[in-house]
Amino acid sequence: MEFLASEKNCLTWTGDCLVIGLTEDSLPLTGELADLNTQVSGLLQELIDETEFTGKADSTAMIRLAPGTAVRKLGLVGLGGSQALTLDGLRRGAAAAARLAKKEKCTSLGLGMPVFQDNPALTAQALAEGAILALHQDTRFKSEEKTNGKVNLDQIHLLNLAGQEASLQTAQAICDGVILARELVSAPANIVTPEVLAQTALDIAADHGLTCEILEREQCQALGMGAYLGVAQASDLPPKFIHLTYRPAGNPTRKLALVGKGLTFDSGGLNIKVAGSGIEMMKVDMGGAAAVLGAAKAIGQLKPAVEVHFISAAVENMISGKALRPGDILTASNGKTIEVNNTDAEGRLTLADALVFAEKLGVDAIIDLATLTGACIVALGDDIAGLFTDHEDLATALTAAAETAGEKFWRLPMEESYFEGMKSIVADMKNTGPRPGGSITAALFLKQFVEHTPWVHLDVAGPVWTEQESGYNNPGGTGFGVRTLVEWVRSLG
Repeated sequence: MEFLASEKNCLTWTGDCLVIGLTEDSLPLTGELADLNTQVSGLLQELIDETEFTGKADSTAMIRLAPGTAVRKLGLVGLGGSQALTLDGLRRGAAAAARLAKKEKCTSLGLGMPVFQDNPALTAQALAEGAILALHQDTRFKSEEKTNGKVNLDQIHLLNLAGQEASLQTAQAICDGVILARELVSAPANIVTPEVLAQTALDIAADHGLTCEILEREQCQALGMGAYLGVAQASDLPPKFIHLTYRPAGNPTRKLALVGKGLTFDSGGLNIKVAGSGIEMMKVDMGGAAAVLGAAKAIGQLKPAVEVHFISAAVENMISGKALRPGDILTASNGKTIEVNNTDAEGRLTLADALVFAEKLGVDAIIDLATLTGACIVALGDDIAGLFTDHEDLATALTAAAETAGEKFWRLPMEESYFEGMKSIVADMKNTGPRPGGSITAALFLKQFVEHTPWVHLDVAGPVWTEQESGYNNPGGTGFGVRTLVEWVRSLG
């Protein structure tokens, strides 16, 4: 599919399908839209009247025009109130338009949308992202794909956005990363293993000029990664510690680390997940690692002036005669000891050693992403991720990046007194605390493994997967986190 930043408008564009984005304040028709209505013999107003179209967000309508006209079909997409219009509203509008054009078997789409805050570059990027992500279909595991009579949407023209080719390239690079993350999360655990995650990192390095080091079990042992290796000991598949690095051509403006939880499958260990606990979906427990690798793929193409280290302690949490037992004590690579009172709280054990590794690199900031707790889903639902940090500037920067990227985070407190519930009689700490405030105590646990570096923990357990189509997301993995990470890194370089 090809995107074109066009100098034409809705009156001069010719092609298969023209879709106009209307806010609730766009009616009645005035100016260019009134001229368009005249040009199509009043059919635009007729479409509005017959469908009772009001511009409500995500609403759509479509009509076929008379034979011989410059445009075969004319569609409308609602954007909601103009005062509340956001970049993500434009993404969702472009997604709805692309889906509408595809459903109507159109080969070309002319997309006429309002410009966000007089910023055509961000507008073009958001529209392209929405369309690309909405049209992405993951059919890898289908035995066959129906192709009879299928018509492809080959071109999307962004009207009144001439000269924004750089924004389209940015959108494509970011979507490449999101789609990689989606497909990693959606693939089953017999396909995406720790070794496959490691090979994915190596492929990104080869394709985009990054460097990649994969630490094997023996190297991790030499570094004292007892927490990570404790989780790994039951699986027949070897752990793979991934360290992928992007370095800019010149001196970097910042040096950053992105750390992703990489549990390719989580059985719960000897504290096995019971029926009804969603064990069949534990392939998504590497959603943090998927986002980090997706960000690496995008950043490798965009080449900001920032050095970025992408880290994941990839592993399975399985059950065997070698399995970690409740009550066992592990020693992390910073020397702290952990009494394992729940083998199903394994992700934080892998992250502990990954965070220590990241800090030793001497970075300016560390962000970790993890599908860490069901408690965060209970608190914030499926669409919002939790953000935990003691660093105000970092929280502000990430929140701004997330708003531009269209991903939802909510900052939760780092209530230090809650760590009392994680103290152990026999070790420095337990790996879980009391049931209340479970996402907070998980963040406090991770904090024990970052001494001095500004750090943010993102609990993305809810938003990495969706069961139904929503906006530009299709059922399956969403690639959540990639766009925010990329936007944050780009803002620093």
